[in-house]
Amino acid sequence: MPSSILEQLSQAVIEGDIDKVKKLCQEAIERNVDPLEAITNGLAKGVKEVGDRFGRSEVFLVDLIMAGEAMKVGTAALLPKMKEAGMQRQFLGKVLIGTVKGDIHSIGKDIVATLMEAEGFEVNNIGEDIPDEMFVDKVKVYESNILGLSSLMTVTMPAQSDVIGLLEKQALRGQVKVIIGGAPTSQNWAEEIGADGWAGDAVSATKKARELMGK
Repeated sequence: MPSSILEQLSQAVIEGDIDKVKKLCQEAIERNVDPLEAITNGLAKGVKEVGDRFGRSEVFLVDLIMAGEAMKVGTAALLPKMKEAGMQRQFLGKVLIGTVKGDIHSIGKDIVATLMEAEGFEVNNIGEDIPDEMFVDKVKVYESNILGLSSLMTVTMPAQSDVIGLLEKQALRGQVKVIIGGAPTSQNWAEEIGADGWAGDAVSATKKARELMGK
């Protein structure tokens, strides 16, 4: 009953039930359910549903966080089976995301990363308080299509501009689209510093990423 397991996985993620997700992933493995299918049409489908509900103000931020954590646990359980079978997910694009230097806030940025993964992007979340040079170096390493720069404090907003300037100096600006976000940021700020887009929340960030990739 693969379809039933996929539906149950999706529902368990929607409920943020980590123990149930673990149990269902083990059941999927024992029944030889395609692990890629379990991630894409089970786990990720659940997160996307919660993301849509969050966008409609039908659920709270904590529900989105719990769904994201459930997906991470499930993905970690299924990835070894994917590697054994030599499977690879087909991604919409490569996203590099992090919080700029001087800022240690992570929740908003982590939710964006989770929703983008659920949407079908390959996401490299490099953490918080990231120096400008590291963003540029990692763009090269991961050959990123999109760079997400998060800033949750007014005093750290200039770092978003600094990273874009550094990309320009190293002739990388034309290779990567930059999306900025964070409570003190705005569309006007994005235009002022030459970013390709601004997102006020995780749902709009994911939509912007798809738009920038022409999807």
